[in-house]
Amino acid sequence: MTRFANADRIGSMIDGLDRFTATPGQGTTRATFSAEFRQGSDYLRERMQEAGLIVREDAVGNLFGRIEGRDPTLAPIIVGSHFDSVPHGGKFDGPAGVIAGIEAAFLFQEQGLIPARPIEIIAMIEEEGARFGGGLMASRLLTGKLDTATLVDIHDGDGVSFLDALRDYGLDPERVQEAVLEPGSVHAFLELHIEQGPVLEAHGEDVAIIDRIVGQTEIDVTIRGRAGHAGTTPMTARHDALAGAVSILSQLPDLARDIGHEAVLTVGKLKVKPGGSNVIPEEVEFTVDIRAPEEEVVRGLLDQTRAIVARAETQGYETEIAEQLYASPVLLSPEIHAVLSKHVVSLGLKSRSMVSGAGHDAMIMADFAPTGLIFVPSRGGISHAPEEWTDYDQLARGVDVVFRTLCEMSDARAQPSCRSAGATGSLRAGQSPLP
Repeated sequence: MTRFANADRIGSMIDGLDRFTATPGQGTTRATFSAEFRQGSDYLRERMQEAGLIVREDAVGNLFGRIEGRDPTLAPIIVGSHFDSVPHGGKFDGPAGVIAGIEAAFLFQEQGLIPARPIEIIAMIEEEGARFGGGLMASRLLTGKLDTATLVDIHDGDGVSFLDALRDYGLDPERVQEAVLEPGSVHAFLELHIEQGPVLEAHGEDVAIIDRIVGQTEIDVTIRGRAGHAGTTPMTARHDALAGAVSILSQLPDLARDIGHEAVLTVGKLKVKPGGSNVIPEEVEFTVDIRAPEEEVVRGLLDQTRAIVARAETQGYETEIAEQLYASPVLLSPEIHAVLSKHVVSLGLKSRSMVSGAGHDAMIMADFAPTGLIFVPSRGGISHAPEEWTDYDQLARGVDVVFRTLCEMSDARAQPSCRSAGATGSLRAGQSPLP
């Protein structure tokens, strides 16, 4: 079967976007609304325009590029991912999905394809939560799961509010509500992402079609004690917040091990205040990330974590817990899974179905519109690190699956690539694989 995606162009776009990092030579650091983020957005806008897309930026900084449909009144298919990063991360996590959408748009342009319904490529903000916490902010805002009224209370680690950062970025905080999509305004959502794990590479497989995504919650925990001089305060008179936090942290990993069911628990951030080497810590903040395929397991681990934190109050500490994110496990669209799988077969690719242990924007979009998610291999399973790598040829294979799926789902006219892409033939005009 003929393949169309251009691996060289994909690589050029991945590398081009990665120039915009706050840590050159030390991985990708592109915080939402930073100078590097604006430069990256402008770069993606240029590539979208080259691919013939009609480009707009919404009220919170998400970038959309549109292929107009033969019937522009139909709800669009949206395909894409995010372009923010963790500190010192890799250049594929998020951008691979954005570039996949842009490459698909180039293929529509080059083959003169016009879809029946519009297709929109999206580059989303703040998926990682690296600046404002919680993560998946764009998809939660777009789908109304994050109340725009609460944005006034969201700040980064330096105390800069989301709304002030938005204003500095050049957007109007008074218009954030305009970013929320109307129910029924999206026909389907597709996301390509790197696996961020070792399974595909270990089995020599080209892609994975995801059937469900684990549930996830993230909380911020604060433990407060009392500061004091490290040399003059007796051990018996101390209320050392770090000692209290360590007592809690030492118990948390066993919670996930004991509960089983593929549950994982991670403490990824820890901040000690006031932070002097000769000052008894007065306050400690840390995050707890909990994930599991079943919601009752996520809730059980969360309840046990809360109980352990609460016990610290019996030892004279003040405690506070703020929930930054809660996302239930989600099943993705079986209809889109079937279409993706059909085109994997037609392309002669090796694949598997898989559960995603990472919480991509697809998990939020799945409650809003039929959603599909496809993984491509990660070398060594490494992600969130400068060594993160996916071969451009592998990315191109994933893009071919996305492209052919878009052809079918949008009833794109009238090219052999769309008429013969599926193992059982494409849909007749007016048909849709979605209910």
